Amino acid sequence: MRSLRSLAASAAAGLLFIGASATAFASDWDVDSAHSQVGFSVRHMMVSTVHGTFDKYTGWIALDDGDIAKSKAHFDIDATSIDTGNAKRDEHLRSPDFFDVTKFPKITFESSKVDRRGPGELTLSGNLTIKNVTKPVVFSVSGLSGEVKDPWGMTRRGASATAKINRKDFGLTWNKSIEAGGVVVGDEVTLTLEVELTKKK
Repeated sequence: MRSLRSLAASAAAGLLFIGASATAFASDWDVDSAHSQVGFSVRHMMVSTVHGTFDKYTGWIALDDGDIAKSKAHFDIDATSIDTGNAKRDEHLRSPDFFDVTKFPKITFESSKVDRRGPGELTLSGNLTIKNVTKPVVFSVSGLSGEVKDPWGMTRRGASATAKINRKDFGLTWNKSIEAGGVVVGDEVTLTLEVELTKKK
């Protein structure tokens, strides 16, 4: 009888350990905008690539390393903060020809699915909303680091992510033809995220 009680106690302890391990992997993180970047690039005049960023944004990630499919992510981006290094071009991008930021000041991303592709590599699927138009988009995530303690006691992780979208799908349709053939602005836009995360206490 004693051996049965010992066995039962061991089994219960084992289940508690498994449960604790499973929940220990779940953690909440904020995007540290001071050490991150939300960027994009697009072809210009068929001869070069213009790069830009959105300088104001917030985001969070609920990360479960034990069951990555339970992870979630959300971003809110201030469309008025677009910056391509050229004030006149940025003013045009904020106008109704492009983002129409007076009517649509916010860009959002809400994840719908997370899959693991390999060590430190994920596929992040979700819904991107621009100008009140919502379309699915898939980010390839790479370089997901382990946890690192900084000198001030914060726990940090980092990752990079890229995705491609067609800007016309979101109502960003302005363009002009050029004399040699082609158009001023390409349709395909590459989105790039360089994200540093801080663990919520």
